[in-house]
Amino acid sequence: MTTQLYTIFDFNAVNDINDWKVIDDVVMGGKSCGTVHLNNEGKVIFEGHVSLDNNGGFSTLKYRFNDIVTKPYSKIILNIKGDGKKYQFRLKKNVSDDHSYVSYFNTSEDWGVIELLLADMYPTFRGRKLNIPNYDGNSIQEVAFLIGNKKAEDFKLEIGSIVLK
Repeated sequence: MTTQLYTIFDFNAVNDINDWKVIDDVVMGGKSCGTVHLNNEGKVIFEGHVSLDNNGGFSTLKYRFNDIVTKPYSKIILNIKGDGKKYQFRLKKNVSDDHSYVSYFNTSEDWGVIELLLADMYPTFRGRKLNIPNYDGNSIQEVAFLIGNKKAEDFKLEIGSIVLK
């Protein structure tokens, strides 16, 4: 039996990151600053500084795409190298939804594979867990990475690929 895989994004295969957008807390008056770029190995680098000034405290990297049917898949597989900090992986079924489905993961300074169960991803809006069901596994139109650990800190996350399994 073969396991079905669907690559949402593979930074080794694609050198165009123009559709990846950084959104910081500056949208609400904060002072955090994140950037995104490709390194020489073709991996995306999401890095910057999270500031708590002006009630801020987050930086997000988002990627929107045409609807991907997720019914045959149960996991998100991330190929990640981090800085030892905690991040959120987020997805939206519809880009028009106000809420996202979230799962936290910790990073190390070595490349690693992180497996997140789709069914465990829970809905949040502005940092608050919502009283609606967890992700139901139908489709997605957006994925994102967010850092917001309630402290001022520099961050650096390297992303190799995002795959549905």
